[in-house]
Amino acid sequence: MVSRVKLSFVPGLEVEFVDRVRGIEQVLEWSEKSTWHPIVVFGPEGCGKTAWLKQATEILKETNFDVVYINPMYKEFTAGTDINEVVSKLSEVVADATGYAPIKLADLAAYLVIQLLKRWKKKRIAFLVDDVFQAIGLDKAEMYTKMLLNIIEYPPEQYEKIVIIAATSEGFSRWRIGRHRWAWIMPMWNMPKKSFEELYEKIPGPKPSFEEVWRLTGGNPEVLKTLYINKWNIEQVTNVIIRSKRIHREFTSKWRSWLERAVEDPDALWWGENVPEELVNELIERNLIIYDLYPRDPVFWIDEPPPEKDPELGIGKYVAWQTPLHREAVKKALEEYR
Repeated sequence: MVSRVKLSFVPGLEVEFVDRVRGIEQVLEWSEKSTWHPIVVFGPEGCGKTAWLKQATEILKETNFDVVYINPMYKEFTAGTDINEVVSKLSEVVADATGYAPIKLADLAAYLVIQLLKRWKKKRIAFLVDDVFQAIGLDKAEMYTKMLLNIIEYPPEQYEKIVIIAATSEGFSRWRIGRHRWAWIMPMWNMPKKSFEELYEKIPGPKPSFEEVWRLTGGNPEVLKTLYINKWNIEQVTNVIIRSKRIHREFTSKWRSWLERAVEDPDALWWGENVPEELVNELIERNLIIYDLYPRDPVFWIDEPPPEKDPELGIGKYVAWQTPLHREAVKKALEEYR
C-alpha cells in the first residue's frame, strides 16, 4: 500500500491523491531500476502533473530515497533528506524576494542533488522538478535538461538508484528538448473518467451531474476547481479562458476558417491542406491544444492515455483541445467577434 498525499484543492478543502494507479506503478518501477535519462513529462495545463509529482515524492521517500522536489514558479520545495543543510539552503532561496529566485531555486536544487551524491551513503537519490522550464525560460530548457542527464551519466560518486523527473505545461519545451537525446519525453493526459469521478465526489455542496461536468472538463482537475470556485458558472469560466488565452477579435478574424474547422475536428490542424504553421504554433503557445499526440500504447504515457478519438471531448487522433472548455471558449469567441 502506498500512502496518499493530501493536496489543497481550494482554500479550506484538502483532497487525497486520487487513483492514477498506472502512474503510481510507473514511479515504483523507476524506483527499482532508476531512470536512464531524465523523464520529461508534458501535458495539458491543470491535468494533474503537480499532484502526481507530489505523490511520486511520497512514494520515493517511502522506498528509502533522498528526495528533492521543487516548483520554482511557486518557490515551493520538499526536501526528504536527513541533511539539514539542504533544507536550509533551499529555504534561503525561497525567502529571496527578487525576480531571480525561481532561476536560483532551479539551479540550487540541482547543485544540492550533486552534493547529496557526494556526501550521502544511502545513494538513492531522486530529483523532481515542476514547471522548471517556465521558471528558467525556454531558451535555457535544453541546457538544463543536459545538466540533469549529466547528473545521471557522470555523477560525482556512484549511486545505487537515481530518479529524475521534470514536468512542464509549456508546449514548445517538448520540441526544444526533443531535438536532442537528453531526455525521455512522456505525455500525461487529463484524469481517466473513473478516477475523475472519485475527485468529483469529494467536492461538497450542490453541483451539476457528473456527466455534465465530465463533458465540460474532460477530466481536468484544474478546470473542475475553476468551475467550483465560480459556482459552476460556465459562461463566466469560458470568458476567463477567452481573456487569459487572448482569443481576441484580431486572432479570430485572422484564423476564422481554420478555427471553425478545428472546433469541429481538431485533426483538421493536422490533415488539412496547407495548415498554417503560424496558427498551430500560436495555439500551442497559448496552451489551447496538444499537438502531435503520441500513439495510445500505454508504454508511451504517464498513467492512462486519452481515447484514440473522442469528438465530444475535442480529442482527435493527432491533435486535441486541452479541455472541452478550451474548445468552447474558441467557439464562443468566434460567435462573439463575428
